[in-house]
Amino acid sequence: MDCGKQFQNQRRVNRLKSKIWQDHIWRRQTVRDLVQTYNRSERTIRTILDRALVRPTTVIRPQSVVGIFDATHLGSDTLLVARAPTLGINLAWSWIESETKDNYARLKASIEARGFTFTAVVLDGRTGIPRVFEALPVQICQFHQLQIVRRKLTLRPETKAGQELLSLVFTLAKTDEATFTRELNAWFLTYQSFLYERTYTIGNIHWHYTHARVFSAYSSLKRNRPYLFTYLKYPELKIPNTTNSLDGYWSRLKNLLTAHRGKSKQRIRKMAKEILRKQTA
Repeated sequence: MDCGKQFQNQRRVNRLKSKIWQDHIWRRQTVRDLVQTYNRSERTIRTILDRALVRPTTVIRPQSVVGIFDATHLGSDTLLVARAPTLGINLAWSWIESETKDNYARLKASIEARGFTFTAVVLDGRTGIPRVFEALPVQICQFHQLQIVRRKLTLRPETKAGQELLSLVFTLAKTDEATFTRELNAWFLTYQSFLYERTYTIGNIHWHYTHARVFSAYSSLKRNRPYLFTYLKYPELKIPNTTNSLDGYWSRLKNLLTAHRGKSKQRIRKMAKEILRKQTA
């Protein structure tokens, strides 16, 4: 009793630090909130958060899965995630500089190296990415395809061709490939001359398509059409026709991180890792 030595229950200390870290993420508690809740100094709270360890992800038995691959922007960072919707888990993720075929291929290879095999994949429609998965059934997200066309035409196209094309795209989830292909071809035959109309500039040397946005919307549909109805060709695989499983996860992730704007990139990445390791959305 005379030596002045004090002892602490380390388990209790560790539980407290873990509680502070979990409150910071899941209850969206800021540093100021945590200072008031736990009666600790701001410096102590920041130290606990910086030293917090992300809990290991539960090991999932390797198996055959349908994978959803998609990326989102978090500030200046881009996060690429592969998710198994039927299992409700994120298989793997990677911080990337841009959405390139190489980055998708590396993430796919890292998952397969752990013993998983893909029976099919769902993508957001970015050009060139389906080539990474050319040996597999590929489904382009119908919602993303609709959004691509909407961005190009707006919700109120000025031309009749744009209006009819937008109406056709709104039928994606309610139709099949043969019907959609037939109606898209009929639209093209009706507006072919309109679509390829040119506007010349600088002494009739340089030109551009007069209705470039309609042309771009049609080109996107024509390019992605072979992948828009894959889910109907392989009903036994139960392929989703959208990336909604990951889109919902993006909303959750960004909602939890919104309360912590201005944090360091290292802290944000560690928080994102803690959220991503959570098995179910």
